[in-house]
Amino acid sequence: MLKNYLDINPDVKKALDEEKAVVALESTIISHGMPYPKNVETALKVEETIKENGAVPATIAILNGRLKVGLTKEEIEYLGKSKTVIKTSRRDIPFVVAEKKDGATTVAATMIISSLAGIKVFATGGIGGVHRGAEHTFDISADLEELANTNVAVVCAGAKSILDLGLTLEYLETKGVPVVGFKTEELPAFYTRKSGFKVDYKVESEKELAKVIKAKWDLGLKGGLVIGNPIPKEYEMDYNKINKAIEEALKESEEKGIKGKETTPFLLAKVKEITEGESLESNIKLVFNNAKVASKLALELEKLNNKNV
Repeated sequence: MLKNYLDINPDVKKALDEEKAVVALESTIISHGMPYPKNVETALKVEETIKENGAVPATIAILNGRLKVGLTKEEIEYLGKSKTVIKTSRRDIPFVVAEKKDGATTVAATMIISSLAGIKVFATGGIGGVHRGAEHTFDISADLEELANTNVAVVCAGAKSILDLGLTLEYLETKGVPVVGFKTEELPAFYTRKSGFKVDYKVESEKELAKVIKAKWDLGLKGGLVIGNPIPKEYEMDYNKINKAIEEALKESEEKGIKGKETTPFLLAKVKEITEGESLESNIKLVFNNAKVASKLALELEKLNNKNV
């Protein structure tokens, strides 16, 4: 029945059929994460970065109710301009599909569609997590539940620093999701390389990481991994400056009563405004960096899988 809902771009399909390296990309960063035309420019550059590093990019979205794995340049442009695209997580997928609407996929939804297509590596900016004040609001991203259940490795710059990082790590631990530091013992905090929180394990190379991932899934241990890849040092923001901006943005969101799926886009936009665009530039650079690591990881997994053929 899957063919009734899923469209895989011919280049992506060919790569998957030949067991070549493919890297999935989300689409909320296009529709809800950045302003036009920077969003489209960034999305296309991320795809180019993946190609330059030897893998095949597969940007994922839902268009006219169809699950799309691998968007065309025109489709990315459409997502970047349209004001009616729905921010789509797990709960939203059946409604967006059945009603033939357009959806930009979050980390959770991208993981689901990646898994349906057979893609095992996904590059994004930062995962969602437990929001600050969640002990009162119970605002916890569906990304964490997806990481516990769906076999996709997520390369990111840690969790978004607007979140409660300590509680996010506790939640992931409870769900048995490994949080891996790529060449770091500290969880990256999106805009900065430090957070004050330790990762579960540190790896020094994509080859080492691929062996861990293969062992996990070969053993039937379901769920993904969080691979924390720090933003390059030259692009990270001042720790105190970004945290001050986040506190200011959180205060305003609370005053305005912003909740649920609108919280993260509001906070990211507000932080961008307070930092006069500096946070957006850092965001873009860390996504490029994650795309490079994800591509090399996908290549290493390809080598391991082909050894077993």
